[in-house]
Amino acid sequence: MDLTSASLNDWLEHLLAIHPAEIDMGLGRVSQVASKLGIDKLPNSQVITVAGTNGKGTTCAMLESILRQAGKSVGVYSSPHINHFNERIRVNQQDVSDELIIEAFQAIEQARGDITITYFEFATLAGLYVFGKTQPNVVLLEVGLGGRLDATNLIDSDATIITAIDLDHQEYLGDTREDVGREKAGVMRANCLSIIGEPDLPESVMAVAKDIGSLVRRVGHDFSYQLNEVNPGETLPYDERRLNDGHSWRFSSASAEYHQLPVPSLPLPNAASALALISEFWPEITFEQITQGFAKATLSGRIEQVSEQPVILLDVAHNPHAARYLAAQLQRYQAQGMNIRAICGMLKDKDIASVLACFDGVISHWDMVSLDNPRGATANELTAALQSCDLKQQVSLNQFDSMELAWQSMVTSVSSSDSQANELIIVFGSFFTVAAFQACFQSMP
Repeated sequence: MDLTSASLNDWLEHLLAIHPAEIDMGLGRVSQVASKLGIDKLPNSQVITVAGTNGKGTTCAMLESILRQAGKSVGVYSSPHINHFNERIRVNQQDVSDELIIEAFQAIEQARGDITITYFEFATLAGLYVFGKTQPNVVLLEVGLGGRLDATNLIDSDATIITAIDLDHQEYLGDTREDVGREKAGVMRANCLSIIGEPDLPESVMAVAKDIGSLVRRVGHDFSYQLNEVNPGETLPYDERRLNDGHSWRFSSASAEYHQLPVPSLPLPNAASALALISEFWPEITFEQITQGFAKATLSGRIEQVSEQPVILLDVAHNPHAARYLAAQLQRYQAQGMNIRAICGMLKDKDIASVLACFDGVISHWDMVSLDNPRGATANELTAALQSCDLKQQVSLNQFDSMELAWQSMVTSVSSSDSQANELIIVFGSFFTVAAFQACFQSMP
């Protein structure tokens, strides 16, 4: 392929073609290329690395929002994207241009020589190239897979956050939470602050922290958070999950204490981890800047509401930990008398049955969708997985070969309902599912 005048899409096709493996764990190859480019360090930026099974993207989004309110320039590298590759690299809350990404790709291609690097490694290097050129005050690096051997870990960060730890990508990270925790802990650095937002922490994480001398701050030990009382005498614990409903929360640590914080639209446990870092790493940031940052923080595909009647929510939840969180949010709507329907599409390499079982008693009707992706599970495979679960509640179920057909059917079904105002549709299961739905929804007249 002639890349001298290639478009961004041309480049992305090239990246998929030059390395046969989608995932190739290890830092050797990508570090060599980064060193040749002079982007193996970002000396003009403070670097924060965020690892975890779930919650990385929302944690980065809330940090980004607060730091911007504080007047800092911020670069964010995240993955995967939903609709456009540019979503992976943001500077000051704006996706970078095709032109800048292509410039980065050209430089990486020239520097790599005979070294083969994966699509994700190419993307990570592009992010580092952009941040080296734009030199934001703060760079937030979201780990793609694991931590220890992830391409983002070639950079020595100034501080780290580890969000949730649970089973996912077992073929790479191990079959136990101890194994997964050890891989996540690989992002920590000696004498650097490490915020741990996982309350049920595997021993392996603290073993790594002690071995290297990381400065750990653990939820429930070094910082805590709690929703303020809703009714007299009703106190909700810090790990209660809920959406923004006008209530407030409070945060306490050795370095700071905050009351009457706005409940963000993003998960509260991740908000607390972000605030634990902010309060110790940037103590000059004011309460007003923090509250404004939380109030304005959003992230596409994370309990994202795109319609009010019926209520339509989008979520990329694709593993049991994320599914349990999503089910807890849906139960709040259910308690208000809403009937919950789902459009679900998943990748076949996920723990499909365990994910679907989390919604027993919550979702009354399922529309299973085959994803237009080589890794996608078929609607029939999703149905078989649901039927293998020991469900306590009877459900209705349909199967569709495409998102378009599923959405058309759902529109017809909900439109004919006598209580459309009480219907909620949750579209979830994968980044690919959310992207496919957004394409259908945006094309409607």
